[in-house]
Amino acid sequence: MSSAISEQLGARNAEILESLTEIRSRVASSSGTSNPATLVAVSKFKPASDVQACFNHGQLDFGENYVQELEDKAKALPAEIRWHFIGTLQSNKAKVLAAIPNLYSIQTLTSTKAATALNKSLPADRSAPLNILIQINTSGEESKSGLAPLSASSLAAQAEATKLARHIIAECPRLRFQGLMTIGALERSLSAGGENDENADFECLKGTRDILAEALAAEFGIGRWGEEGTGRLLLSMGMSNDFEAALKAGSDIVRVGTGIFGARAKKE
Repeated sequence: MSSAISEQLGARNAEILESLTEIRSRVASSSGTSNPATLVAVSKFKPASDVQACFNHGQLDFGENYVQELEDKAKALPAEIRWHFIGTLQSNKAKVLAAIPNLYSIQTLTSTKAATALNKSLPADRSAPLNILIQINTSGEESKSGLAPLSASSLAAQAEATKLARHIIAECPRLRFQGLMTIGALERSLSAGGENDENADFECLKGTRDILAEALAAEFGIGRWGEEGTGRLLLSMGMSNDFEAALKAGSDIVRVGTGIFGARAKKE
């Protein structure tokens, strides 16, 4: 490696470390002390060397949007990394994802077909169930994936989200239904700027979580779903532009990409 390339890599690593340290500090200051949030570094379109730089400084959780990119990086990077798939999930890609040994979670499940395909494809000797979050379209935008949220006036037992959660728990022993995820509307994130402002998408996901948890507890009891050890349904909400607001609203997982790695090029 030439000295010029080595210097460039060194400068890039220092830049990433500075950004990662800042984001970690902001996550810590906005998280509840009893349940520190998980920071997922979203490395979409970023080289494996950027991921390695973060890993070298103790970052274990990384998120990818595309199956092929995740597969390639998982092969090239340390097995200790916990990979989170956060892109649109197609059931025909389940086999590829299931073959990644250190795939930790899928945060974007929306169908029983994909759940069944994942459960069938996961190796029998996998050390732990694959964590699953159901994606909820809290903003109702057609451009976003996700199932409809639950409300106090809805028939929770008949809702698609409830049916999917029930299917995972009852029919997919190699999966663990862990919680809910939303992307939310950007304008809602930007408008909720004051200390007392509430982000409608975050509140919607929290309400859906509470209704769903009550329905599942009545049917399955506690222990077969939710976070291992606590039984809580986790919430994944908040990205680079609004993760602090999400944490203050009670998010358990935040997904930060540009805040750590900088702006990314568009996919060709």
